[in-house]
Amino acid sequence: MKIRPPKSENIKNWRKKFLETFFSNVLHGVLDVSSDPRLSDRRFSPLLHSSRHVTQLTICNMLQGVAELTAERNQRVLENLAGSLRTLKFRHLLTSDLSIRQSLSLLLHHLIHHGAVSQVSMCSWPVPDKVLLVLILSMSAGFWHPGKTLMHQGSPCSLCREESDAQGLLTQENGALLGSNQLCCGSTEQSETSQWGDSESRSKKVQTASAVALQEADPDSQASIELSRSSSGTVKTPVLCGLRSHPLQNLACQDVSCKVPPEYYIKGESSPSLPKRSSVGPAFQKPYRRFKTAVGRKRRCPRRNRRARADPEDLYDFVFAVAREEEEMAESLYESNAQERESIDDWAPSPADTPSFEDVGCTEGGSVGIIPLKAACHFRSISTLELFSIPLTGDTCRALGNLLSSWVSLEKLVLSYNGLGANVFCILSGLRALSHRRDCSLRVVRVSDVFSHIPSVELVWSILTAFPRLHTLSVSFDLKNQLEGNRPEGHSSSEAEIPESCLEQLEIRFPREPLQTSLLLPVLKASRSLQQLSLDSATISCPLEFGLLLQALKECNPGLKRLSFHDVNLADYQKEVLLLLQDPVLQEITFSFCRLFESCTAEFLSDIIQIVKRNSTLKSLKLPGNRLGNHRLVALADIFSEDSSSSICQLDVSSNCIKPDGLLEFAKKLESHILQRGGQIKFTHLRLFQNWLDQDAATAQEALRRLRAVCSVVSNTWDSSQAFADYISVM
Repeated sequence: MKIRPPKSENIKNWRKKFLETFFSNVLHGVLDVSSDPRLSDRRFSPLLHSSRHVTQLTICNMLQGVAELTAERNQRVLENLAGSLRTLKFRHLLTSDLSIRQSLSLLLHHLIHHGAVSQVSMCSWPVPDKVLLVLILSMSAGFWHPGKTLMHQGSPCSLCREESDAQGLLTQENGALLGSNQLCCGSTEQSETSQWGDSESRSKKVQTASAVALQEADPDSQASIELSRSSSGTVKTPVLCGLRSHPLQNLACQDVSCKVPPEYYIKGESSPSLPKRSSVGPAFQKPYRRFKTAVGRKRRCPRRNRRARADPEDLYDFVFAVAREEEEMAESLYESNAQERESIDDWAPSPADTPSFEDVGCTEGGSVGIIPLKAACHFRSISTLELFSIPLTGDTCRALGNLLSSWVSLEKLVLSYNGLGANVFCILSGLRALSHRRDCSLRVVRVSDVFSHIPSVELVWSILTAFPRLHTLSVSFDLKNQLEGNRPEGHSSSEAEIPESCLEQLEIRFPREPLQTSLLLPVLKASRSLQQLSLDSATISCPLEFGLLLQALKECNPGLKRLSFHDVNLADYQKEVLLLLQDPVLQEITFSFCRLFESCTAEFLSDIIQIVKRNSTLKSLKLPGNRLGNHRLVALADIFSEDSSSSICQLDVSSNCIKPDGLLEFAKKLESHILQRGGQIKFTHLRLFQNWLDQDAATAQEALRRLRAVCSVVSNTWDSSQAFADYISVM
């Protein structure tokens, strides 16, 4: 196929890689099937043959291949992808028409809701189509609105259609009968948001739909509906018993329960009475009393007319008469206990936290456009969402924030170069609402952009305050925003304290702004589980500020194992650098482009060598871009001398103006130390990127040959003529 995978990609199974690339090329038309008689054979389907080997699929430009995958003839291809695909990528998307969006909606429904896709990545979309973007985001979060066009054709999903056909009662007409407006037939998760509708208008719709459904209902149906309720007041999604389920049904149709607060139980009754639920959920939206049905056995009406015997086939009496009474009682209870209900975050979020597009300013509705979440089904959702170089407007940020508020399966969120600005607070609102959910899974958040609307550390403060359960947090900005915008009220980080967090890894890139120790120290104190800290492009004003940072790390973060400084001028902080190298806990220290040896004395280098020789805990020392030069590199070889107790196994001296003769002398000195120690040395990895090794190729090859006999050497061919420009750029 004349394609060479990038060197950075570690390919373990070349057969799988070939078939995955083959599938993508056939789907996108890069590989002409008609040009090869073996591929154009009617008895052979290239897409079907290779689909089960595809774990990553990229959709780009005008969504080429989407309509092909959703075609009826490729149903088996789609089933294979639903079982094998794990990562779905969108690149360089363009505006698409309604028919393509409908096909994409069906594709995402199969691959995410009924499939195994766990990661969705979107990148390089300079002018995103708001309707298409929110469609992908909402379906990734597990929401789907099939739309009128598709629903008029019956259930658009074969998996949902197979399930609804087997159930008998959950046809399209019964879906409307049971109160779900244009829902896709299929078992879905119950939403934990409470939405209030017009009971009178719903009653009229119910009466109209019930007449049709009662005529088509099968009186001899063997399907029985069982409502499982535990003694703790947990209401579960109705489960149809005795029916054959699809092999992939367990992925999309999970029986998710929602907790019912004690105050919502009716006095003297054993069943809870709840407010009307949103249509984000299964066909039965209201909780009913536990009942069992069987052929020839009558049941008791759970609430109204308890003493009267009801016909077991009287669907109208059971579903609607009972439901309306419970709704009316729930409404009166709801009005009398409004304040109590608002305090229960896990069961009924406040309106600000309720996921809905109605308040985001997105008015372009439609069958597959931006639709209210209360009109959508809730299915399985992904665990990783990545957005790279996609401008997010205020509307899309509010929509994403609303989705995040209930996205309990999300484990990793990456927002990179999205032009968030002040809209970052919409994301924070969603994270704050999500943190109230006990079953939320979010552990990794990475935010990077060109301009910072607020200082980096203050954003870190705000994120940890909103979501203290994060394990990894990365905040990165290139430049400081010169236009100071008005900060929204209620978002001042100085007004709130950071609760104790679970943070293990913290990365902050400052846009050439002060270290802000006054804000950073409380973050470190609240993160006692911190194991890795990276500070990039910060400005340290005085030794006292740096000293306070080191003291806080020692007292508040006893488990810190990795510490990294990048592009931080430490030329005047030699004492603090030596203290860090003496730390008995740190296992990896990185001083990258920190100008350590810019104006240092021989005594400072000697102190570094002696301290590292005595430190048996430090395993990795990375010193790229610190102007070591030849003579300092040769001196560093003494770290591995006979009297050393150092445990250094990785040394990085990239971008340090090292020439071939200096590298050869370092290799010879290292060999002599190894011989003195009887070949016992822990040194295993040496990195030599971007040094001046091209000035004498023969000498460089000899030095590399000697070093590779001792350890693993990673280098590259680099044009040293660029070195002077690089040197000037960091002065």
